[in-house]
Amino acid sequence: MNTATVKLASVLLQYPTTALFDGLDALEKFAADTTPKPARESFGRFLGWLRATPPDEVAQHYVQTFDLHRRCTLYLTYYRYGDTRKRGMAMVIFKTAYRDAGFVPSDDELPDYLPMVLDFAALCPRGKRLLAGHRADLELLRRNLTKAESPYADVVAAVIADLPGLGKRELEQVRAAWEAGPPREDVGLEPFAPPEYLSGYGSGGAPWQP
Repeated sequence: MNTATVKLASVLLQYPTTALFDGLDALEKFAADTTPKPARESFGRFLGWLRATPPDEVAQHYVQTFDLHRRCTLYLTYYRYGDTRKRGMAMVIFKTAYRDAGFVPSDDELPDYLPMVLDFAALCPRGKRLLAGHRADLELLRRNLTKAESPYADVVAAVIADLPGLGKRELEQVRAAWEAGPPREDVGLEPFAPPEYLSGYGSGGAPWQP
């Protein structure tokens, strides 16, 4: 798994701040110089859209896509467990992996938040294995983003291009989940993060630098 790919995807999947747009030149150079061809092409399309779209429109699209659409959430365990008690148990796997590796995640987001998982994958082999274990969930996210005609589908596609393919059984599970949507249950976690978590993971005022 290419470290540059997951590092760049983490940046691009976070809420689009002014710093993101100020760092577009650096992002484009980083993508062109360090990512493999399939990811580079996907990143190129997305970065072209970012450059051509007013920042306020990008921000509005981000919120409408990820914060208000349950099938496009960036919280990986939601695709498999939805609003059920099992999702809470799945969170423990992320927390344990972070703790054992000495990775200190931000308190701004839940541990299964995709940009955070991508940051972890950029740091160590265990992070890459954790991400690969959610290959089917990433495929569901990509399909849902594609159906929604969101340019963010290209960012997820760049990550997927660097992961092992899905087997027959996994593809069947993806198809079933695609048709049914995330599981529902009256008790358990909310589908997304609570409102206080929606302020943005890792956001800062300085332009992005590799």
